[in-house]
Amino acid sequence: MTSRIAKENHLPVTVPAPCPVTPQARLRRFLRWGAVAGAAFVLSGCILTSDLPNPALDVPPAYQAPKDARAPAPKLDWWRGFRSRELTALMEEARAANLDMAAAAARIRQADAQARVTGAALLPSLSGGLDASRSQSSASGGSGTVGGARVRDSLSASLAASYQLDFWGQNRDALLAAEETAGASRFDHDVVALTAFAAVATAYFQVLATQDRIRIASNNIANAQRVLDAIRQRLQAGTGSDLDVAQQESVLANQKAAVPVLRQTLAQNRHALATLIGRPPESTPVRGGSLSGVSAPRVSPGLPSELLLQRPDIRRQEFLLAAATANIGSARAQFFPNITLTGQGGYQSVALAALFTPHAAFYTLAAGLTQPIFDGGRILANFELTQARQDELLQTYRLTVVSAFADVNTALVAVRESAERLRLQREVVAASRRAFALAEQQLRAGTVDIVTVLNTQLTLFQAEDALAQAQLARLLAIVSLYQALGGGWEPIMERPVDAL
Repeated sequence: MTSRIAKENHLPVTVPAPCPVTPQARLRRFLRWGAVAGAAFVLSGCILTSDLPNPALDVPPAYQAPKDARAPAPKLDWWRGFRSRELTALMEEARAANLDMAAAAARIRQADAQARVTGAALLPSLSGGLDASRSQSSASGGSGTVGGARVRDSLSASLAASYQLDFWGQNRDALLAAEETAGASRFDHDVVALTAFAAVATAYFQVLATQDRIRIASNNIANAQRVLDAIRQRLQAGTGSDLDVAQQESVLANQKAAVPVLRQTLAQNRHALATLIGRPPESTPVRGGSLSGVSAPRVSPGLPSELLLQRPDIRRQEFLLAAATANIGSARAQFFPNITLTGQGGYQSVALAALFTPHAAFYTLAAGLTQPIFDGGRILANFELTQARQDELLQTYRLTVVSAFADVNTALVAVRESAERLRLQREVVAASRRAFALAEQQLRAGTVDIVTVLNTQLTLFQAEDALAQAQLARLLAIVSLYQALGGGWEPIMERPVDAL
């Protein structure tokens, strides 16, 4: 897919010459200005502005990973598909108060202001001045004589104008580059927002998963305590041994030791959520809950060609590439002469009453042409620098597109395989619970050895913890798919796009 920006041709600007006093002077001045304008027209026609280079991308017709054709395309508020009110509330807070997004919004304002600063070079500059001075000469005359002191007043009011003719398009290309950079900053904000939303969802699901794992650990501690009590009863009855008791006490201690680590993880993710919504942890209560209360939405990735319009990082690189292309035109124009027109006019008098009278008027008109002759290769090096920068951004654009396709395929595979893993892990947990229940019954009946009991309870503990992690992996895979698709899909057509 190739994007091209049609630039306008840079036409010469015709500036009328001031009317001379005599016909001969009028003819000479007309010939001089005509020669300059004609040369500028010819040279400017030889300067061709560059379009965006062809990235030569091979856009696949479909994704390699299978997809669910019944699933809808992602919406702008894609997080609502998980059907969690608390997650939705956190997302809205992040939208309003995330500090990274606020900084990205400030960068947009900076880029817009910089574009206005750059565009000012296309317009003439006008300044006004008002001066008043009084001077007194020395009261001592020459040759030892003494004369009277003289006081002299000077008053002036003037306007000065200056304009650089943009025959070669240097300033216009610079403005175009600044505007494209401002456009890139907007998509950079979208990248930051998408990253922040994905981080909020990830941290929130981590909170839920950790709470589930803490509950599972608490249940496992209770189960291990019941088994320990049963083994101690067997020891008192003479059918058990101290070794059996010590082994079960080790299992119970391991289960208790895992809880502080989980609590630390829970606190870390809650603090991460607080940072993402721009609030201190003390004022960010996160109730949480369980992963079982979160829905897993189905998402259709659409076509690979659509991805190039939806991913903000691709659009950002596209705008940066366009800005680099415009900079090449601006750097090329530095090889040609600069033509500047300046003028100043106003009134000057020694008395305020006579300041604005006709005989106090004055004016100055000037035109200057500066052609670089030798600068040590600075202009050529700068031109080659802009070309190399364009090539770098072209390769970065290609890499971003190729990586986007890989991200979607990887996310689709993760969604599919995590769903299968979750299904199988639920079967493992069901079988492990049944085996542990039977082993506990036989332990109380005295018909099973302690090794079987230890194995069945450890298997159950690990299976239940793995189930919580499988549920988390399933939800995180869906979040990764949303992120790989560029978040919610909304048609964005700021530049014509042609699919190869």
